[in-house]
Amino acid sequence: MEGTMCNLPRILELKKRYKFYLFVDEAHSIGAVGPRGRGVCDFFKVDPAEVDILMGTFTKSFGANGGYIAADKTLIKKLRATNAGQIFGEAPAPAVLAQISSSLRLIADEDPLHPGQGLERVQRLGFNSRYLRLGLKRLGFIVYGHDDSPIVPLMLYNPAKMPAFSHEMLRRKISVVVVTYPATPLELSRARLCVSAAHTKDDLDHILRVCDEVGDILGLKYSTGVAGGLKEPLPPGLRVRDARKLISPPRWNVEEVIERGSRDVHNPLY
Repeated sequence: MEGTMCNLPRILELKKRYKFYLFVDEAHSIGAVGPRGRGVCDFFKVDPAEVDILMGTFTKSFGANGGYIAADKTLIKKLRATNAGQIFGEAPAPAVLAQISSSLRLIADEDPLHPGQGLERVQRLGFNSRYLRLGLKRLGFIVYGHDDSPIVPLMLYNPAKMPAFSHEMLRRKISVVVVTYPATPLELSRARLCVSAAHTKDDLDHILRVCDEVGDILGLKYSTGVAGGLKEPLPPGLRVRDARKLISPPRWNVEEVIERGSRDVHNPLY
């Protein structure tokens, strides 16, 4: 819901110490996160064999339906024997299986018809995710989640502003999903932006301009913009106490955000 990512290496350290089973949900990361698009394990360079159960969905990056569970043979055989969905459910349609197979080959960069396209799309998605997130932060919006996640929650907080935000965005030809209670706590209402590799930089610049305009109209800019970084780097060698005196809230205007975004997109965010 928030584009967050677990600290998988640290959890694996705890797993080795305390001997528990580990289940990782890759629903929003498989095909979207990591240098090869293979999810959280790929992002942290962790061997998937160290995770007991990996689960994901085919409804997002794969553009199909259904899902998967990956584990050792003993556990999979147990699930097949006891899971009601496996026993009484229907097998996926051949067209769905073909779509999943095609997407797997594309993500693994093994599609002979589109060589290199899988890796290119993963890299483009990573750029788009960080570019949009950085721009929204610099404009003064509060954005939750991990910097590399394509799920970008723009916090509205006040549920009474949700219909107006959705309506104003739609008037400007942008469809957004607004979410509130019971899916989230009442005071943490948000708009959920989902980035894809198909979005161009012009698309993202248009979204930033529209969000900037609507954010001013509805009073949604709750941050100073400092979470997106400073406009000018601090002099080297400053003590923390002295550096704090030089920092002023640098809420950026939208043209500055667009001009600097491509250059700063790989800088660490805060």
